[in-house]
Amino acid sequence: MVSKRLANEEGHRRKLLVIVDESAECDRAVTFAALRAAKSNGLLDMLYVIPPGDFQHWLGVEEIMRAEAREAAELMLARYADRATSIADVTVEKVIREGQTREQIDQLIEEDQDIATLILAAGSDKDGPGPLVSSLGARGNAFPIPVTVVPAGITDEEIFALV
Repeated sequence: MVSKRLANEEGHRRKLLVIVDESAECDRAVTFAALRAAKSNGLLDMLYVIPPGDFQHWLGVEEIMRAEAREAAELMLARYADRATSIADVTVEKVIREGQTREQIDQLIEEDQDIATLILAAGSDKDGPGPLVSSLGARGNAFPIPVTVVPAGITDEEIFALV
């Protein structure tokens, strides 16, 4: 169960949450989310989840691996934040978490009551639309807020026309 959303109450602003990853279709979700957030006078939260790694090495190696993973996450978030602000007048908040992506999304939504919509990109792989989008159809596995799924093949022009 999700806690009450506060986005429409005084002193709060609606946030759109977009998941940033290495997928080719991520740019489509970021583009849509940035435009939608700007048009609705909302904020854009970008979440990058560092997958649980094999950090069970000697302490020094573990610290180096974690630092490298965090640095890569920061670079990717910075790149997509630049992309978002180059196409829309939107404030971007960057969030980095470590763990299972689905669990981290659920936790962030529970913790931040201003998050009102989740934006996901559908994959164009032969294996299907991707694990997060696929989980939408699984019974009892829905996200606790509305979800917008952005098709991988949509163009910038099509996104601008929709938003």
